[in-house]
Amino acid sequence: MAELKENLLDWLRDAHAMEQQAEQMLRAQASRIEHYPAVKQRIEQHLEETLGQQALLKACIERLGGSTSGMKDLMGKVMAFGQAAGGMANSDEIVKGAISSYVFENLEIATYTALIAAAKTVGDTETQRTCEQILPQEQAMAKWVLDHLPELTEEFLVRDATPDVEAKR
Repeated sequence: MAELKENLLDWLRDAHAMEQQAEQMLRAQASRIEHYPAVKQRIEQHLEETLGQQALLKACIERLGGSTSGMKDLMGKVMAFGQAAGGMANSDEIVKGAISSYVFENLEIATYTALIAAAKTVGDTETQRTCEQILPQEQAMAKWVLDHLPELTEEFLVRDATPDVEAKR
């Protein structure tokens, strides 16, 4: 059973690092969006959810006798910085950012789905409940991005075709 709990603890550290990465990506996206207020507002809302998720995960990790992984958290932040820097160079930054967000949300959905199963197998009902609380937030964000992607794409294309109008962000 000790090995099972160690796996769960390690995966919780991975999830915490993933949420650190999400925080950095969301902050970077929100700070750069100028012409798409609905997108900016939803990103800022999800950023608040992400900060809450980090705290919930940290509490699970500490309850299991562990601590967050500074190295994993740092790597998540470095990856987020690279993604943000790469996106800034794109003339269609807003659309590619939305696509990337959708992909990342699905990574989070898969992670929490696995964590729920792991916590259930280990018998850690508190961690299971925590992950079951987080999962719908990730699902809602993924759905929102996917539902709004056609509209966002169309708005970008119209703005991009209009002379002297910035479209990328």
